[in-house]
Amino acid sequence: MTTKTRRGFLAGAAAATVALPMINFGAFQVFAADGKTYSTRAIDLVNSTQVFDMLSLPFSFGPLMLNAFSENPKILDGFAIPDAQLKRVLSSGIDVFHPAMGVGADDAAGFIARLNATASEHPDQLRRIDSMDDYETLKKGERVGYIVGIQNADHFRTVDDVNQYYHMGQRISQLTYNSRNLIGTGSTDRSDGGLSNFGVSIVERMNEVGMAVDVSHCGDQTTLDAFEVSKKPVLITHSNVRKLAGGHVRCKPDAAISAMGKAGSVMGITGVRMFVSDKEPTGIAQVIDHVDYVAKLAGIEHVGIGSDMDLDGYDDIPEPAYSALKSGYSESYKFRDKIDADDFDHPRRTFDLVDGLISRGYTDAHIRMVLGDNFKRVLGDIWTT
Repeated sequence: MTTKTRRGFLAGAAAATVALPMINFGAFQVFAADGKTYSTRAIDLVNSTQVFDMLSLPFSFGPLMLNAFSENPKILDGFAIPDAQLKRVLSSGIDVFHPAMGVGADDAAGFIARLNATASEHPDQLRRIDSMDDYETLKKGERVGYIVGIQNADHFRTVDDVNQYYHMGQRISQLTYNSRNLIGTGSTDRSDGGLSNFGVSIVERMNEVGMAVDVSHCGDQTTLDAFEVSKKPVLITHSNVRKLAGGHVRCKPDAAISAMGKAGSVMGITGVRMFVSDKEPTGIAQVIDHVDYVAKLAGIEHVGIGSDMDLDGYDDIPEPAYSALKSGYSESYKFRDKIDADDFDHPRRTFDLVDGLISRGYTDAHIRMVLGDNFKRVLGDIWTT
């Protein structure tokens, strides 16, 4: 199915979502157009939990990527959320998004300004989350929230910049993207010197103002240094278990996962194919394997979801933008023919995830932790100053 027809089909399906669901052998038909059914228990859990996706875009990667690789991207707005897309976001079951991107230092202020404008454009449907009180303003299926973050910290050129961006609305920042910066080292750099003295100062200031430190893309030593230096939990918003993904450099070793658990933090599991497994099949069952692993190693209270994609994933981004996206990363990313894990690249993936967790024997309380309670708890710990 082409990008246009697939997204159009799903938009129609989202519009049909369930004020009056069809009952089918104890299951509800959540998206009427495609006939997919989910257990009543899964639907009840999603509908009664504030669901967090700690790395996901409410706007679509497709238009964003096409705009980025157009002849004149400055005149196009890839961050707009058309009404049809907004309906799909509201019907996804996800309540809180973290739409961070790896923008450069010169683009950080503009990126945050655009995210701030998004809430102004849709005040009844979208809310920027600045504090724990803002969660109370959300309503399932009617109003979702988003947390402003950036997948890098190059824009922190001085320690006082942390305060400036905090007051602009930023509440989470990765210390590095994939490569080295003045703070530390990214996951694809050839060597990892850990946090610099400047990086230590940045972490300390982030602790002071109540901005969450994120080490998802950091190298191993930089990751461990952050947990050692920070007096507050350090997030891994979107990464997976290295042992289950063939040693992929963007995934975390057991030492980092253990440090995350000891810090009282949370790790979000992604659906990016090469981070899930280095062999086939690579689908939602293998995504849940990572949930199982972190739960056993660190505890169920330390695992969540950070899908690292928009509602549809990456694989239906049109050419030439799709190939350009892949070419922008190190060979160590080990892209295969597809980027998305099977059955995890669609707007209703939260329902699939919950049915999968149910099939593995997770209790309702534990499933709620994975869906959002864990990230909500740890952000409350971090944002308290």
